[in-house]
Amino acid sequence: MLGTLHSMTMLSSLRFLTLVAAATLVARTSFAKTVSVTNAAELATAVSSAVAGDEIVLAAGTYRLTKSPVCSADGTAAPILVRSASPLSARIEFDTVEGFHVTGPNWHFEGLDVHGVCANDKDCEHAFHVTGAATGFILRGSRVVDFNAQLKVNADKIGTKWFQPNGGLVEQNEVFDTHSRATSNPVTKLNIDGVDAWIVRANFIHDGHKNGGDNTSYQSFMKGGGKGGVYERNLVICSKDENSGGTRLGLSFGGGGTGAEFCAPAFDANVPCVPEMTASIMRNNVIVNCSDVAIYLNKSKDSAVLYNTMIATNGVDFRYPSTSGEADGNVLASNIRARDGAAMTLKNNLAALLDTDFAGFYVAPLVGDLRKKGDLSRLLGKGTARADVPDDYCARARSGAYDLGALQASLGDCATTTPTPSSDAGAGDSDGGGGEGTDASTTDGGSGANGETPKGSPTSEDGCGCRTIGASTTGGSTEWPLGSFVLFALLWRRRSSGLASRA
Repeated sequence: MLGTLHSMTMLSSLRFLTLVAAATLVARTSFAKTVSVTNAAELATAVSSAVAGDEIVLAAGTYRLTKSPVCSADGTAAPILVRSASPLSARIEFDTVEGFHVTGPNWHFEGLDVHGVCANDKDCEHAFHVTGAATGFILRGSRVVDFNAQLKVNADKIGTKWFQPNGGLVEQNEVFDTHSRATSNPVTKLNIDGVDAWIVRANFIHDGHKNGGDNTSYQSFMKGGGKGGVYERNLVICSKDENSGGTRLGLSFGGGGTGAEFCAPAFDANVPCVPEMTASIMRNNVIVNCSDVAIYLNKSKDSAVLYNTMIATNGVDFRYPSTSGEADGNVLASNIRARDGAAMTLKNNLAALLDTDFAGFYVAPLVGDLRKKGDLSRLLGKGTARADVPDDYCARARSGAYDLGALQASLGDCATTTPTPSSDAGAGDSDGGGGEGTDASTTDGGSGANGETPKGSPTSEDGCGCRTIGASTTGGSTEWPLGSFVLFALLWRRRSSGLASRA
């Protein structure tokens, strides 16, 4: 009897919580609206007053902003979308250290044309700064130009707890600079730190150069104790329109290194940041014309480098004892190396190709045009099928014997200078696995953004532009936003109803 009463009481409590949660869900979305904006002031107001489900639509024109809009509303119940009325017709100009500072969950940005216009390069740091509780962020179909890091992602300490903006998606954007960045601050076009399950897919990233400080730039890295990161089907050209010298790297897990106090999951200065990334994958990318390595694994555990094509670069480095993984099916200039105690396994790679080899294969390899020009027999059918590479650079399904490199060339030519998005792309994809002020000083001689260590500091490491201090074995805190509680309660209601019907 007591057990029955207890069960009835629990079911009643769950039903009450479900009603509360459902009411909250309605309250959070009942004021959702489409907001049309035509100028910078209206844009700032729309962002600051947004609620779950809002769609903020920018009319064609130029929006000049000198203050960072803070995107703090919770879009868990329904995402908040900021988009151009027609793709790339709304030009947003930021003359400020950072542009959109996203601190709330599920903010999505689509079709925007975003430019840094600061007189000094050091004053335009980020177009998008995604921090703390900002899970489920999406940047899609946009052009983002002239920032030191067009996208900066990092955990944030709120009160006594650390929050990580996990589960982001960056897809089908063009990200580049019109000139070499005259700054000693870190220059990395997509700088993703201390988070899990981020996907960078089908972007065109090019001309990230640095003309100051250590003269070292990355087109993108993920680091800071994250896991489950994915780079796939990106076209990366380190030098396309700009060639100012300096050290230019392509994609990296580990990259510039992270201060231990900023490193997930411990966020503890006494816990070394080793590894910097875990269980992450790079597949079907085309990486071109980098003065240093195309792919860099720096303190990255269980990394997979699969079916990439790397032209006019210095190959691939697996580096340091905490780095491990495999390289399979890649086509590249230079070689794949294990350095400083790293462990790797190699399979089916075609390495040490010359510029003349690529020029014989493809129409214009140095600009990413990989239409067939000559004999591809060295690539065709030389790989083996694997479940974690289901398609190729052009999002075409692979089958049978795989062709080496990013393209399943036996399927014929496809457009390669504009990466192809997935037809089902969205925030729910998780192939890899969800207040201003976390950046410290980024000038040489002090701690950089999220603990990136300037070259020449006591903890810097030589080679490949590495500025690494050491990843974590114990966890920081995580809290569910209210929207997650709503979904949990609704699921419980469904489960409890099923239990009652079977009683």
